[in-house]
Order: sequence, then structure tokens, then C-alpha cells
Amino acid sequence: MNTQDSADRVEEAERTLEELRTALEKVGIKLPSLGLDPISLACEAPIPLVELGRCSVQTAAQLVAALR
Repeated sequence: MNTQDSADRVEEAERTLEELRTALEKVGIKLPSLGLDPISLACEAPIPLVELGRCSVQTAAQLVAALR
């Protein structure tokens, strides 16, 4: 994998992360730890992972309701 492919993967992950953040905000949900996992970005050919992080029980219940 070349440098441009790696950069494209990271850019796509960042766009997807922002889309997820925006979609969650539209239904009143904020995940404070939402971000890209830095370890998954550290290798030469990154495979970005989205870190959803911890949330309160109330936020988890909001996620359940939004997904139903």
C-alpha cells in the first residue's frame, strides 16, 4: 500500500467519524470519547478504527432507542 492509499483511508475514516458525530447529535446523543483509535493509525498501512468510547447508562439507553 502506498502513502496516498494510507492517507485516503485516514481521510475517509475522518469523514465517516464526522458523519457519525453529526447523526448522533441530530438525535440528541453525544459520545464524549468518540474518535479515531490512534493505535490503528500508527502502522505503516493504517486500518483506521472508530473508537466509540465510554458512555453513561442514559446515553446507552438513548442509543438503543435511536437504533430501534
